[in-house]
Amino acid sequence: MATHIRIIGILLIVLAFIHVFFPRHFRWKKELNSLTLINRQMMYVHTFFIALTVFLMGLFCLLEADEMILNNLGRKISLGFGLFWGVRLLVQFIGYSTTLWKGKKRETAIHILFILLWSYFSAVFLLTAFM
Repeated sequence: MATHIRIIGILLIVLAFIHVFFPRHFRWKKELNSLTLINRQMMYVHTFFIALTVFLMGLFCLLEADEMILNNLGRKISLGFGLFWGVRLLVQFIGYSTTLWKGKKRETAIHILFILLWSYFSAVFLLTAFM
């Protein structure tokens, strides 16, 4: 299980760094222009803190995989991570309109990739929590 937690750690660190490209990829300069300054800045600030949280979660998994398995606190943290990614998996189904991906090959592939990723994260953390 420690190997899976370390793999997740690497994946989370990569995911955190992908957030750097969000503003350009999603054309935030143009798309968010109609928002008030506070709402526009909240998008940037919240994206930064989501990326930072995902990065730190990944670093923790990479460096403390054995501790997550071998002690009670680690298993409680795994439970929290498992619930977090389980909720994220649920949001993948109910938080986004199917019009964003249905009938579009690339977007459907990304949608499925994230379903698999969040499922993997949830399963590994929850299994770790209840070992």
